[in-house]
Amino acid sequence: MPDPSSRPRRPPAVVQFDPAAQPWQPADAGLTAIAPDLLVPQRLRGVLSHAGPWPQDPLGSTEYRHPGREGAPVLAAVLIPMVVRPEGVSIMLTQRTAHLYDHAGQISFPGGRVETSDASPIATALREAEEETGLSAEYVDVLGSMPAYLTSTGFSITPVLSLVRPGFTLKPDVFEVAEIFEVPLTFLTDPANHRLYRGPLPDGRERLYYAMPWHQYFIWGATAGMLRNLYHMLRHGLTTDIGGASIGR
Repeated sequence: MPDPSSRPRRPPAVVQFDPAAQPWQPADAGLTAIAPDLLVPQRLRGVLSHAGPWPQDPLGSTEYRHPGREGAPVLAAVLIPMVVRPEGVSIMLTQRTAHLYDHAGQISFPGGRVETSDASPIATALREAEEETGLSAEYVDVLGSMPAYLTSTGFSITPVLSLVRPGFTLKPDVFEVAEIFEVPLTFLTDPANHRLYRGPLPDGRERLYYAMPWHQYFIWGATAGMLRNLYHMLRHGLTTDIGGASIGR
Protein backbone atom coordinates (compact mmCIF):
# COMPACT_ATOMS: atom_id res chain seq x y z
CA MET A 1 0.00 0.00 0.00
CA PRO A 2 1.47 3.41 -0.94
CA ASP A 3 2.60 5.62 1.92
CA PRO A 4 -0.29 8.09 2.50
CA SER A 5 2.19 10.74 3.58
CA SER A 6 3.59 10.81 0.02
CA ARG A 7 0.27 12.04 -1.42
CA PRO A 8 -0.45 15.77 -1.82
CA ARG A 9 -2.84 16.76 0.95
CA ARG A 10 -6.02 18.67 0.39
CA PRO A 11 -7.21 21.26 2.93
CA PRO A 12 -8.55 19.64 6.09
CA ALA A 13 -12.32 19.11 6.15
CA VAL A 14 -13.30 20.16 9.65
CA VAL A 15 -16.90 19.78 10.83
CA GLN A 16 -17.80 23.12 12.38
CA PHE A 17 -20.54 21.75 14.63
CA ASP A 18 -21.28 18.78 16.86
CA PRO A 19 -23.20 16.44 14.52
CA ALA A 20 -25.01 14.66 17.35
CA ALA A 21 -26.19 17.89 19.04
CA GLN A 22 -28.07 19.42 16.11
CA PRO A 23 -31.88 19.53 15.66
CA TRP A 24 -33.38 16.58 13.87
CA GLN A 25 -36.65 15.17 12.64
CA PRO A 26 -37.83 11.61 11.94
CA ALA A 27 -36.95 10.38 8.44
CA ASP A 28 -39.56 7.64 8.08
CA ALA A 29 -42.46 9.44 6.40
CA GLY A 30 -44.17 7.05 3.99
CA LEU A 31 -41.64 4.30 4.68
CA THR A 32 -42.02 0.93 6.38
CA ALA A 33 -39.61 -1.42 8.10
CA ILE A 34 -38.46 -4.52 6.28
CA ALA A 35 -39.85 -7.62 7.94
CA PRO A 36 -37.07 -9.46 9.81
CA ASP A 37 -37.93 -12.80 8.22
CA LEU A 38 -36.95 -11.34 4.84
CA LEU A 39 -33.49 -10.24 5.99
CA VAL A 40 -31.96 -13.67 5.63
CA PRO A 41 -28.93 -14.60 3.50
CA GLN A 42 -30.82 -16.20 0.63
CA ARG A 43 -33.15 -13.19 0.28
CA LEU A 44 -30.27 -10.72 0.51
CA ARG A 45 -28.30 -12.63 -2.09
CA GLY A 46 -31.31 -12.78 -4.42
CA VAL A 47 -31.87 -9.03 -4.25
CA LEU A 48 -28.36 -7.60 -4.03
CA SER A 49 -26.83 -9.78 -6.74
CA HIS A 50 -28.94 -7.95 -9.33
CA ALA A 51 -27.43 -5.04 -11.21
CA GLY A 52 -30.37 -2.69 -10.63
CA PRO A 53 -31.10 0.10 -11.45
CA TRP A 54 -31.65 0.91 -7.81
CA PRO A 55 -33.40 3.84 -6.11
CA GLN A 56 -31.07 6.25 -4.35
CA ASP A 57 -31.88 8.77 -1.67
CA PRO A 58 -31.68 12.27 -3.18
CA LEU A 59 -29.67 13.58 -0.23
CA GLY A 60 -26.70 11.52 -1.32
CA SER A 61 -26.33 13.43 -4.59
CA THR A 62 -26.64 16.93 -3.12
CA GLU A 63 -24.47 16.67 -0.01
CA TYR A 64 -22.47 19.75 0.98
CA ARG A 65 -18.80 19.91 -0.07
CA HIS A 66 -16.22 21.33 2.30
CA PRO A 67 -14.24 24.34 0.98
CA GLY A 68 -11.16 23.12 -0.84
CA ARG A 69 -12.74 19.71 -1.48
CA GLU A 70 -14.58 20.71 -4.65
CA GLY A 71 -13.55 19.51 -8.08
CA ALA A 72 -12.80 15.99 -9.22
CA PRO A 73 -13.44 13.59 -6.33
CA VAL A 74 -10.93 11.07 -5.04
CA LEU A 75 -12.01 7.54 -5.95
CA ALA A 76 -12.50 5.18 -3.02
CA ALA A 77 -14.33 1.98 -2.13
CA VAL A 78 -15.72 0.48 1.06
CA LEU A 79 -16.87 -2.98 1.98
CA ILE A 80 -20.36 -3.35 3.45
CA PRO A 81 -19.85 -6.62 5.37
CA MET A 82 -23.20 -8.27 6.21
CA VAL A 83 -22.18 -10.87 8.76
CA VAL A 84 -24.32 -14.00 8.93
CA ARG A 85 -24.97 -14.69 12.62
CA PRO A 86 -27.28 -17.33 14.19
CA GLU A 87 -29.38 -14.51 15.67
CA GLY A 88 -29.61 -12.68 12.34
CA VAL A 89 -27.56 -10.71 9.83
CA SER A 90 -25.57 -7.76 11.15
CA ILE A 91 -23.41 -5.10 9.52
CA MET A 92 -19.80 -4.67 10.56
CA LEU A 93 -18.66 -1.09 11.14
CA THR A 94 -15.49 0.54 12.42
CA GLN A 95 -14.80 3.60 14.52
CA ARG A 96 -11.87 5.49 13.09
CA THR A 97 -9.10 6.73 15.36
CA ALA A 98 -9.22 10.36 16.45
CA HIS A 99 -5.91 11.43 14.85
CA LEU A 100 -6.69 10.56 11.20
CA TYR A 101 -6.65 13.38 8.64
CA ASP A 102 -10.04 12.52 7.07
CA HIS A 103 -13.18 11.45 8.97
CA ALA A 104 -11.34 11.23 12.30
CA GLY A 105 -13.29 9.48 15.03
CA GLN A 106 -16.26 8.76 12.78
CA ILE A 107 -18.14 5.53 12.25
CA SER A 108 -17.37 4.05 8.85
CA PHE A 109 -17.24 0.94 6.72
CA PRO A 110 -13.79 -0.57 6.19
CA GLY A 111 -12.35 0.92 3.01
CA GLY A 112 -10.14 3.56 1.47
CA ARG A 113 -8.70 5.10 -1.66
CA VAL A 114 -8.53 3.19 -4.94
CA GLU A 115 -4.86 2.56 -5.67
CA THR A 116 -3.39 2.08 -9.14
CA SER A 117 -2.50 -1.48 -8.19
CA ASP A 118 -6.16 -2.36 -7.50
CA ALA A 119 -7.88 -4.21 -10.33
CA SER A 120 -11.30 -2.79 -9.41
CA PRO A 121 -13.21 -1.04 -6.60
CA ILE A 122 -14.10 -4.52 -5.34
CA ALA A 123 -10.39 -5.31 -5.05
CA THR A 124 -9.92 -2.02 -3.18
CA ALA A 125 -12.71 -2.82 -0.72
CA LEU A 126 -11.42 -6.33 -0.01
CA ARG A 127 -7.82 -5.16 0.38
CA GLU A 128 -8.71 -2.27 2.66
CA ALA A 129 -11.05 -4.39 4.78
CA GLU A 130 -8.29 -6.91 5.40
CA GLU A 131 -5.71 -4.21 6.12
CA GLU A 132 -7.96 -2.30 8.51
CA THR A 133 -9.78 -5.11 10.32
CA GLY A 134 -7.99 -8.36 9.50
CA LEU A 135 -11.11 -9.72 7.76
CA SER A 136 -9.78 -12.26 5.27
CA ALA A 137 -11.32 -12.29 1.79
CA GLU A 138 -11.87 -16.05 2.08
CA TYR A 139 -14.81 -15.34 4.39
CA VAL A 140 -16.32 -12.68 2.11
CA ASP A 141 -18.84 -13.40 -0.61
CA VAL A 142 -19.14 -10.32 -2.80
CA LEU A 143 -22.68 -9.78 -4.09
CA GLY A 144 -22.24 -6.62 -6.14
CA SER A 145 -21.82 -2.90 -5.66
CA MET A 146 -23.99 0.16 -5.16
CA PRO A 147 -23.80 3.40 -7.16
CA ALA A 148 -20.96 5.67 -6.11
CA TYR A 149 -21.64 7.96 -3.16
CA LEU A 150 -20.16 11.48 -3.20
CA THR A 151 -19.09 12.70 0.23
CA SER A 152 -18.78 16.21 1.60
CA THR A 153 -15.03 15.61 1.92
CA GLY A 154 -14.64 15.04 -1.82
CA PHE A 155 -14.55 11.27 -2.13
CA SER A 156 -16.52 9.22 -4.64
CA ILE A 157 -17.07 5.97 -2.77
CA THR A 158 -18.16 2.69 -4.34
CA PRO A 159 -19.92 0.59 -1.68
CA VAL A 160 -19.27 -3.12 -2.22
CA LEU A 161 -21.99 -5.41 -0.86
CA SER A 162 -21.03 -8.71 0.69
CA LEU A 163 -22.14 -11.57 2.90
CA VAL A 164 -19.56 -12.66 5.46
CA ARG A 165 -19.33 -16.18 6.88
CA PRO A 166 -18.59 -16.39 10.61
CA GLY A 167 -15.39 -17.99 11.82
CA PHE A 168 -13.07 -15.14 10.86
CA THR A 169 -10.57 -13.59 13.27
CA LEU A 170 -10.25 -9.82 13.38
CA LYS A 171 -6.97 -7.98 13.86
CA PRO A 172 -7.64 -4.24 13.65
CA ASP A 173 -5.00 -1.81 12.45
CA VAL A 174 -4.58 0.22 15.65
CA PHE A 175 -3.38 3.28 13.72
CA GLU A 176 -6.64 3.57 11.77
CA VAL A 177 -9.27 1.63 13.72
CA ALA A 178 -10.27 2.35 17.32
CA GLU A 179 -13.06 -0.23 17.45
CA ILE A 180 -14.93 -2.79 15.36
CA PHE A 181 -18.57 -3.57 16.11
CA GLU A 182 -21.72 -4.92 14.49
CA VAL A 183 -25.25 -3.49 14.22
CA PRO A 184 -28.30 -5.68 13.51
CA LEU A 185 -29.55 -5.28 9.95
CA THR A 186 -33.11 -5.22 11.32
CA PHE A 187 -32.27 -1.99 13.19
CA LEU A 188 -30.70 -0.31 10.18
CA THR A 189 -33.54 -1.25 7.81
CA ASP A 190 -36.24 0.16 10.06
CA PRO A 191 -36.69 3.81 9.01
CA ALA A 192 -38.12 4.57 12.44
CA ASN A 193 -34.44 4.55 13.47
CA HIS A 194 -33.41 7.03 10.75
CA ARG A 195 -33.08 10.72 11.59
CA LEU A 196 -32.58 13.76 9.37
CA TYR A 197 -30.35 16.39 11.00
CA ARG A 198 -29.69 20.03 10.12
CA GLY A 199 -26.25 21.47 10.88
CA PRO A 200 -25.26 25.16 10.50
CA LEU A 201 -22.57 26.08 7.99
CA PRO A 202 -20.27 29.14 8.25
CA ASP A 203 -21.93 30.82 5.24
CA GLY A 204 -25.39 30.65 6.83
CA ARG A 205 -26.63 27.62 4.93
CA GLU A 206 -27.61 24.32 6.50
CA ARG A 207 -26.11 20.92 5.91
CA LEU A 208 -28.61 18.06 5.85
CA TYR A 209 -27.42 14.62 6.87
CA TYR A 210 -28.83 11.33 8.07
CA ALA A 211 -27.95 9.61 11.32
CA MET A 212 -28.85 6.28 12.88
CA PRO A 213 -27.76 6.41 16.55
CA TRP A 214 -27.25 2.94 18.01
CA HIS A 215 -26.30 2.61 21.68
CA GLN A 216 -23.18 4.76 22.18
CA TYR A 217 -22.41 4.95 18.46
CA PHE A 218 -23.49 7.94 16.37
CA ILE A 219 -23.67 6.62 12.80
CA TRP A 220 -24.00 9.67 10.56
CA GLY A 221 -22.96 11.39 7.34
CA ALA A 222 -21.81 9.28 4.41
CA THR A 223 -22.02 6.00 6.33
CA ALA A 224 -25.64 6.66 7.29
CA GLY A 225 -26.33 7.86 3.73
CA MET A 226 -25.06 4.61 2.25
CA LEU A 227 -27.07 2.62 4.78
CA ARG A 228 -30.13 4.64 3.81
CA ASN A 229 -29.50 3.70 0.17
CA LEU A 230 -29.13 0.05 1.18
CA TYR A 231 -32.54 0.25 2.87
CA HIS A 232 -34.08 1.66 -0.33
CA MET A 233 -32.44 -1.08 -2.41
CA LEU A 234 -33.72 -3.86 -0.18
CA ARG A 235 -37.20 -2.38 0.12
CA HIS A 236 -37.46 -1.93 -3.65
CA GLY A 237 -35.99 -5.35 -4.42
CA LEU A 238 -38.22 -7.23 -2.04
CA THR A 239 -41.31 -5.23 -3.00
CA THR A 240 -40.83 -6.07 -6.68
CA ASP A 241 -40.16 -9.72 -5.84
CA ILE A 242 -36.56 -9.61 -7.09
CA GLY A 243 -35.52 -11.64 -4.07
CA GLY A 244 -38.53 -13.95 -4.23
CA ALA A 245 -40.42 -12.33 -1.37
CA SER A 246 -42.61 -9.39 -0.44
CA ILE A 247 -42.10 -6.68 2.11
CA GLY A 248 -44.23 -5.77 5.05
CA ARG A 249 -44.78 -5.23 8.65
